[in-house]
Amino acid sequence: MQTVTLNNGVKMPILGFGVYQIPPEETEQAVTDALAAGYRLLDTAAAYLNEEAVGRAIKNSGLPREELFVTTKLWVQDAPAQENTKRAFDASLNKLGLDYLDLYLMHQPYGDVYGQWRAMEDLHREGRVKAIGVSNFYPDRLLDLVINNEVKPAVNQIETHPFFQRTADQELMREHGVQIQSWGGFAEGKNNIFAHPVLSEIGEKHGKSVAQVVLRWLAQRGVVAIPKSVRPDRMAENIDVFDFELTDDQMAAIATMDIGSTLFFDHHAPEMVSWLSARRLNG
Repeated sequence: MQTVTLNNGVKMPILGFGVYQIPPEETEQAVTDALAAGYRLLDTAAAYLNEEAVGRAIKNSGLPREELFVTTKLWVQDAPAQENTKRAFDASLNKLGLDYLDLYLMHQPYGDVYGQWRAMEDLHREGRVKAIGVSNFYPDRLLDLVINNEVKPAVNQIETHPFFQRTADQELMREHGVQIQSWGGFAEGKNNIFAHPVLSEIGEKHGKSVAQVVLRWLAQRGVVAIPKSVRPDRMAENIDVFDFELTDDQMAAIATMDIGSTLFFDHHAPEMVSWLSARRLNG
């Protein structure tokens, strides 16, 4: 598996398996199948409510812990954020049944961001997590965090797909040593992506599916991806993207698909800030 090296020297697989929107009762089997297919990066979150199922699959896999790269995410915390962040981290670690995390991300750019980040810095210094980062941070919020804190985020996981390519965001991250990671790499099927003529034509030339073309496109840009599926055949297909390469012309053709805006929700919209900030997790 190809890897990227984070700003603290930690190596992270460029392709992993995400469990967003997989029901808890289906998650253990999905992760079991993903590990059997060769995935070693697993991405979950407290807000997904399936950390325990991920943990069971890890335990039952028999794989050495050091072979896995496990990410989970911190939800928005009430004050006192530092104490609550450490409590949330302990809860996630306990549900996963692990002694440490490879990556801990702040899930949303809301709440007491600085209090949350200081707690995450403490966890990092204590060796309880190998790397810390953020998710859904737009450039202004990310740069503010980079400039004003001792530990820079190692990763920023953001919506990234052919219709919202985030090239300027990625360049800013590159300048400051932050690794871009994609969520929603297939745009959840929006805009009829799996039948898009540009992607379909490229796939035909390589004997690959549209999904494989998208994942290869992300990998060639140096973007970490975490496709989700509950079907073992799709899992195997999605990880089989390292035996071909897109040409410069094909990369340029995909670049023309960028509409430059989200297909899901705007983190700058007041109603979205209110809705996400109001959500609370139990346990």
